Amino acid sequence: MNLAHLFEAAMLVCFGFSWPLNVIKAYKARTAKGTSLPFIILIITGYLAGISAKLINGQMNYVLVVYFLNLAIVMTNVFVYIRNKALDKKAEKSSNLKIRAADIKNAVEKEDIMTNYTNSLDEIINKPAKAVEKKNAVILMGGALDTAIPVSNLAKEFSFNFDIYNKSASNLSIASARAYFDKTVAPLAPEGILIHLGENDAAAFKNDSSAFDMAYLNLIESIKACNKNCRVALISVANTNGDKNLALMNAHIKAIADSEKVTFVSIENAKLWNPEATKAASSFAYDMGLKIRKPLRDVAEILYSWAYHNVESKTVETLVG
Repeated sequence: MNLAHLFEAAMLVCFGFSWPLNVIKAYKARTAKGTSLPFIILIITGYLAGISAKLINGQMNYVLVVYFLNLAIVMTNVFVYIRNKALDKKAEKSSNLKIRAADIKNAVEKEDIMTNYTNSLDEIINKPAKAVEKKNAVILMGGALDTAIPVSNLAKEFSFNFDIYNKSASNLSIASARAYFDKTVAPLAPEGILIHLGENDAAAFKNDSSAFDMAYLNLIESIKACNKNCRVALISVANTNGDKNLALMNAHIKAIADSEKVTFVSIENAKLWNPEATKAASSFAYDMGLKIRKPLRDVAEILYSWAYHNVESKTVETLVG
């Protein structure tokens, strides 16, 4: 047995392993959204080139069979894509019809609203239920800047393969963070949490930095008690004007991150981060069927780059730089 051919076959099997899973996932999804046809065609072209090389060189062996097998599986993705595209068009037409029907219904109800107040009362009493928040999600826990970050929209745009919720509060300080976490965040049993606190603690830190450190350590202790495997990232406080007190606070936060073996992220890098590059990498990983959870450092890159470019200028200049 030719060892080189064996290794080549192993390489092809490894490359082709994710494609059957991708076919099943796409078939069950019943939508072509999130699937890149040019990417699939590029893969098919590569396999055709490999097969052509084998045929030209007269290498008729079991490796050629693996090439054809991988090609067949990838080709199946094309047929599933075409089928899902047709389903999307059908769903779109159906949706348009529903919208028109809803518009007509609303027009009739507006005419009748003064003579039939019972239905309006029912609508008030039976308000739509809020979306149920799932456990094992990633939580953003910060202050004023963080409350404006649309984590759900960014999660969809950048293909997060986990749920993420924004549990920030404008007046949240590190002194009150542990109690807030235990009441608001702990019930969700998060698998990851980004902590961006300190904006409201500058004076307290200046008076007693050891109390600040202890409050931070107590918060991390509560997080680990909730889930010992919880991923934790500590985000530095923005220091646009080079304030010595804030610089020292950030040094303390980094030291705490190092001592607790959690991730430290400097928010001052928001200007340099490139979320579009992250988006391209996310799309490639999604197309390949990879299930690795996005590192919290990448999540922070996306969230705070968005904040730098989209939050009102005064807030950005004060909190991000």
